[in-house]
Amino acid sequence: MTDAAEPWRDPRLPVADRVADLIARMTVEEKAGQLSSFWATAAQAGAPVAPMEDDSGEDAPELDELAKHGLGQLTRVFGTAPVTPAEGVARLRDLQEQVAGASRFGIPAIVHEECLTGFMTWQATVFPGPPAWGASFDVELVEEMAAAIGASMRRLGVHQGLAPVLDVARDPRWGRTEECVGEDPYLVGTIGTAYVRGLERAGIVSTLKHFAGYSSSRGARNMAPAAIGPRELADVVMEPFVLALREGGARSVMPSYTDVDGVPAHADERLLTGLLRDALGFTGTVVADYFGVSFLESRHGIAGSRGEAAAAALRAGLDVELPTTRCYGEPLTTAVRAGTVPEELLDWAATRVLTMKAALGLLDDGWRAELDEAARITAAAEPHALLDPPEHRRLARRLAEQSVVLLANDGVLPLRAGRDDGASPPAAGRIALVGPLADDPLAMTGCYSFPNHVHTQHPDAPPGVRVPSLAEALRAELPGDDVHVEPSSLLVERDAEIAAAVRAAREGGVCVLALGDRAGLFGRGTSGEGCDVSSLAFPGRQRELAEAVLATGTPTVIVVMSGRPYALGGLAERAGAVVQAFFPGEEGGPAIAGILSGRAEPSGRLPMNVARHADDPAGGHLRSRMEGPHDWSTVDPTPLYPFGHGLTWTGFSYGDLRVDPAAPTDGAVHVAATVTNTGDRAGTEVVQLYLSDPVASVVRPARWLAGWARVRLEPGRSARVEFRVHADRTSFTGLAMRRIVEPGVIEVAVGGSSAEADLVLRGAFTLEGPVREPGADRVLTVPVHVAPL
Repeated sequence: MTDAAEPWRDPRLPVADRVADLIARMTVEEKAGQLSSFWATAAQAGAPVAPMEDDSGEDAPELDELAKHGLGQLTRVFGTAPVTPAEGVARLRDLQEQVAGASRFGIPAIVHEECLTGFMTWQATVFPGPPAWGASFDVELVEEMAAAIGASMRRLGVHQGLAPVLDVARDPRWGRTEECVGEDPYLVGTIGTAYVRGLERAGIVSTLKHFAGYSSSRGARNMAPAAIGPRELADVVMEPFVLALREGGARSVMPSYTDVDGVPAHADERLLTGLLRDALGFTGTVVADYFGVSFLESRHGIAGSRGEAAAAALRAGLDVELPTTRCYGEPLTTAVRAGTVPEELLDWAATRVLTMKAALGLLDDGWRAELDEAARITAAAEPHALLDPPEHRRLARRLAEQSVVLLANDGVLPLRAGRDDGASPPAAGRIALVGPLADDPLAMTGCYSFPNHVHTQHPDAPPGVRVPSLAEALRAELPGDDVHVEPSSLLVERDAEIAAAVRAAREGGVCVLALGDRAGLFGRGTSGEGCDVSSLAFPGRQRELAEAVLATGTPTVIVVMSGRPYALGGLAERAGAVVQAFFPGEEGGPAIAGILSGRAEPSGRLPMNVARHADDPAGGHLRSRMEGPHDWSTVDPTPLYPFGHGLTWTGFSYGDLRVDPAAPTDGAVHVAATVTNTGDRAGTEVVQLYLSDPVASVVRPARWLAGWARVRLEPGRSARVEFRVHADRTSFTGLAMRRIVEPGVIEVAVGGSSAEADLVLRGAFTLEGPVREPGADRVLTVPVHVAPL
């Protein structure tokens, strides 16, 4: 047919006109086809296509059955089993040709992959996980990482990435804490938005998840109801999504598995349509979390059939069922033809999907040429040079080094290299490296990395990428030292393991004790999806091993490599130093070794509190006054190490705070302070600005993070740090459930962490004028300027 006969084929026409023409030509089944998805089992190109089994245990529809009406998405062609880039591209070409050739419109599918810690495919770089992004406090570096991830995906024909996770960590017992940037909504939103910008800049559709309230699940149990009210939902949970949509330009959103006040997110019209589309102006696609539509029937019990589940999700505003088609196929079309689901709902969802496809070039003929080019590239390049090139490894190393947090140090660190005095480590250079993660490469990578998520199910396949363990990295870092390694099992299951660690520690001049997690899915690890815990005690007998090693009296450095912060009270006080690394990726071993030796500078800061006791109440630093310590409760929730805490090889002082005295409720103030490196080594300080609202119409957090700046200073040098704080950054949800800015005094604190003792500069300003309701264009960020002095 010519373009004149079928206007939707004409790329010169506006996208809206093309899509409207296409929708008018489609049958009910063809429109529903655009909302469907297919997950193929791994196979060589040209082999028969078999579907992955549905979560319900039922057989999933065959591709031929689905594709005859068109197909919305292809699921994880590269991320389901170990395949080389060339094999994956060949398989994708076959699948896309089948999809396009089976229907009368010839439109291919959107291809999505996981990408939380890198393109989640065999032989691709594994970058640090989200808590490490938060610990870096480095917006530009996270965006650079995301752009590199996106470029790798787009080069191979992928269109959409299922990241970032914008859940605000509320209780670190939750297994998916390792997927969260941190416990502060502004940190999560700012870092998450940087990730979105990087991915979208590379041409990949970013997917914000999990919308909304997932991390607030009751008892920190995966998929449990979210125990939050509408004000907490608006002021804490939603803020990162608002920022990433407005400032980042994210084009897709994924609902949460959980329910809020009895309504599952996948069926919540107020959430997905009233809030997301009507209030926030979102025009992109809403894609289901895997099996989330089916779960309305099988787990939440709000639907009695697949058709009822499909109807509930479509009415709510959910566009695409992932990862396979169980409800949005025949059950949905039957309901539409029966009149129980309005066809206009189907039209709207299909319009959004086709609009996305138009933006990705999938309504035009160029998609075949893109896959031909991907095939040429993969045939000509070595897999590692394509997906794990040296520049990606260097980027992974930089982010890993900047994310390592030095929690405590009595002088035992650095061990050797980079020490200004040239001193050797204690004793004759013999270092004992003990503990369950002493020699475990999987200690570096999280649940949504290919090594932990997929490769463990394919033990006969080579690893794909090189991930040095801490033992390998420390030996390479300190080639002149005797590094004696005495690893144990993850849970320290035998007394003999403790005895061996104790012997090694006694024989060493210094001991490095490696504790923490190995990530996995649904109980196959100690951290990750479905790996929730009842307390913040170290897994298994790790604490018992630590106490035995510390009892030897050998100077000991505790290195925690984990997805969540574990309670360190009673251990940290007896250690010579404590280092925290949140799944730092394939270059995590060398990064940690560089910090231990002194070659690298510790500049990470905690993105979430570290508890003192394993059963301390959760809640993070964003607490109201009555959530903090007070004399009407015997429970003290004060953390051992607070949000924002982290040491360096040097020290810093603060002075000369200047705060504009007043501004109108629609104006802004400037807050400026001077920071000085008072030590004899260069270092990086993360200057943090916090605000407090001492009198408000509703209960407010005692203090919240308003902005920060990473400032690197040579010894003796200073810099002036200036923040511009708009009144909108003091806004909150008022008594009438509308966002307001109230007049009154706002207190200011500047320093090196959220702890009272570290916030050494205090001031205040007054907002003057009437109560104001900021609009959809409210100011979401606090610009900061750093000027060397």
